[in-house]
Amino acid sequence: MTSFHATAPLDCRSNALLDLSGQTIRNALATGALQPIRTESALLTQGELSFSVRWVSSLALKDRARIASISERRPGANPFLPPEPALTVARLGAAHVVILNKFPVIDHHLLIVTRVFEAQSAALTAADFRALATVVGAQGGLGFYNGGSVAGASQPHKHLQWVPDASLRGDDGFAAFSKTLRADAGGVAQSNAALPWQHAFVSLAGIDWCNPAAAGETLRTAFSTACGALSLPAAANPMPPYNLLASRGWLLVVPRRQEKWQDVSVNALGYAGSLFVRHPSQIERLRAEGPLAVLAAVGFPG
Repeated sequence: MTSFHATAPLDCRSNALLDLSGQTIRNALATGALQPIRTESALLTQGELSFSVRWVSSLALKDRARIASISERRPGANPFLPPEPALTVARLGAAHVVILNKFPVIDHHLLIVTRVFEAQSAALTAADFRALATVVGAQGGLGFYNGGSVAGASQPHKHLQWVPDASLRGDDGFAAFSKTLRADAGGVAQSNAALPWQHAFVSLAGIDWCNPAAAGETLRTAFSTACGALSLPAAANPMPPYNLLASRGWLLVVPRRQEKWQDVSVNALGYAGSLFVRHPSQIERLRAEGPLAVLAAVGFPG
């Protein structure tokens, strides 16, 4: 396992982390440690916005039953303490480790996990933001955080998440939600009137991603600014439920009031235009309600 130390950060111009992830994926697939969930997808549009909806493929029904049986063997167990060696990609400084999502629906879906237990509802720390900045700075993509079970977190041990650009459509979701905002507005909170839920964007334009310590501090300041605009305490313990999303261009915070719309669970990726359902019949209900209304229902109406 390779270690990325704070004194020698992951190069913002390299693909080292993705290369390590790819190697770990190949090895974990060979041993059965990694168990991807095969999905199909559809595109829902609402106005000028579009949403990708994934569902478990009919080809994966046996996989789904197998995954359920495995996950039920040790109820209440913490899969991150310690993380499964075959899924471990790298140490990230002194406080975090990067591991593969054991049951991914997205390739190279990485988890940035604290090496000692911290609650998922605890406030994010300077070390958390630095770890997130290290990965986003080096690889781009989208980092996100589900602040508690109401916000879609499936594990109580603190973990940020990351998915590559290739997993998200470039013309919808997070990019489209922020397209009408001013990237040159500095570190002020902005909102998009077309999104009917409470939210706050902060531009990250001009950030020096090759300096993870400075970039992490900028992310932390942007998060505090967004929380202030939403009357959300940025350092409470526990934090009220919320979702955080961050790309190289924007940081977004969305307060949450419930995990599910009907029987559809929504996590932070919903606010990046990506939804997941268990069965294709749920897609028609999403289409009839409209994705914007669904996201407003699990957040707070704007």
